[in-house]
Amino acid sequence: GYDTSIGFRGSELSGGQKQRIAIARALLRKPAILLLDEATSALDMESERVVQAALDKAMATAERTSILVAHRLTTVESCDQIVVLQNGQRVEFGSPEALMEAKGAYFALHNADTTAKK
Repeated sequence: GYDTSIGFRGSELSGGQKQRIAIARALLRKPAILLLDEATSALDMESERVVQAALDKAMATAERTSILVAHRLTTVESCDQIVVLQNGQRVEFGSPEALMEAKGAYFALHNADTTAKK
């Protein structure tokens, strides 16, 4: 149930299952600020797609500020604003569209990611 322990000594759940439950619990609390750090990192590609769609819907319809920390570009592609960090420094900030048009760090990461998937 909702109160089942999912931590280190929790029930026999996979990392992906624990991650999905943690995300669901966070969304059910309806926080004013939602901070997700690598929210889909333990998920396979299919689960990531399903969870990402649910997160996109929750972030678009709720009156909250959502901050996502991610290495996967698919996690941030639908965000309103993206901050690109390199070596702990902010190198770019803007909408995904503006960052692609600027052809800077985000553009390079996006192209490298797209090339790697081919």
